[in-house]
Amino acid sequence: MFSICFMALPFFYKEIIDAGSMVILDEDTSKHIVQVLRMKNGELLQLTDGKGNLFTCEITEDNRKRCAVTIVTTINNQPPTHNISIAISLLKNNNRFEWFLEKVTEIGATTIIPLVCERTEKNAFKSERLKSILVSALLQSQQTRLPVLHEPVKFADFVSKPFDNYVKLIAHCENEDNKQPITNKLINPLTNKLILIGPEGDFATNEIQLALEHHFIPVSLGNTRLRTETAGVVAAALLCNCIN
Repeated sequence: MFSICFMALPFFYKEIIDAGSMVILDEDTSKHIVQVLRMKNGELLQLTDGKGNLFTCEITEDNRKRCAVTIVTTINNQPPTHNISIAISLLKNNNRFEWFLEKVTEIGATTIIPLVCERTEKNAFKSERLKSILVSALLQSQQTRLPVLHEPVKFADFVSKPFDNYVKLIAHCENEDNKQPITNKLINPLTNKLILIGPEGDFATNEIQLALEHHFIPVSLGNTRLRTETAGVVAAALLCNCIN
């Protein structure tokens, strides 16, 4: 159950919404609406399915276990014309990875790919828990499109895939004179964007070389050495700024 004040109406998330029928909300959401917010039949709330749809709904059955609503209006927010994908190593500290997910969702990243690198201290990947983090951040930032969170993938397998119509970047800590700042001069605002962010201890040298062989462009995220999760957030902010 997730809610936030959105356009003066309580705002909730439900993954599957049939726009042509009555919508039955789950028990946690129903309890929050009826018992916590004390909403009654005839009052309005909003739902999103995380796919760009925003539904204004009227409560038709104020049952605390299975609240029913009827859709009054629907707004469809079109998907972004250009994807911003962050491929980042899993972190040993789950809280830091969750913080990263929260912030890049608020910023506007569209796709997140957890990487398993040579130096990744892999931890359990709890997809349902992480999805709940994304949903909370979605509602906090008043958005209607949930980022796509992929299952973890090995670094070598990922970088060797074709990424047509993408500008491909890698942020690493090795000293190189050819690193470029992330600006509109480097990145066409009309292209999809993908950046690689390494683990604590950075990418291994052979991983960096493999990425370069697959035409990833080395970039700088600034003059200071950043934690993995901070680097991911900075990268997302810079890439989102390049499309505005």
